[in-house]
Amino acid sequence: MTTTTTFALIRHGQTDWNAAARIQGATDIPLNDVGRGQAAAAVAPLSRYEWDFIVSSPLSRAAETADLIGEELGLDAARRIPGLIERDYGPAEGLSAGAQLDALRFPGGFHGAETEEAVAARGIDALCELARHHPGERIIVVAHGTLIRLSLENALDQSIGSINNASINLVHHHYDHADGAAEWQLEVLNGELLVRV
Repeated sequence: MTTTTTFALIRHGQTDWNAAARIQGATDIPLNDVGRGQAAAAVAPLSRYEWDFIVSSPLSRAAETADLIGEELGLDAARRIPGLIERDYGPAEGLSAGAQLDALRFPGGFHGAETEEAVAARGIDALCELARHHPGERIIVVAHGTLIRLSLENALDQSIGSINNASINLVHHHYDHADGAAEWQLEVLNGELLVRV
């Protein structure tokens, strides 16, 4: 028997730091008005599907995006999951392109930042935990661009590219109860249909 749990992975709406191309990471920056509009616009594509509940990162930009979406879809208040917080970029947070940021760079990351491997691991752990406790359900997960990208790349073993603000990314977690094997399948990326399931 195989159980399929479906996730809509949604990056939060825009913030002022997004607009200024500043690294946010774990810094708690709120949505701006553009971001609130993006959250509202995410409702239409999500409403084409049935959803059981919604969860989010505890950071306010993700939490507010989730609350706006959940209210429009008639879902109960979103539960906050700490494992969905964005990558901690350490001293790079708040910086934009330039000498100060370049000084923190090294191949594959930034000095003092959480590793990509650690981010992917906790993102996948959070999703697998949801799948374990809610097998076969359909769950909206509002989180962050880097966390979503790294989690998907880890799960699918392929490059994904940037995740757009408030776009829908539909992924299925197939769990085989006989042998305990799990397989991930990406159906929609940044609102674009990749494969029909």
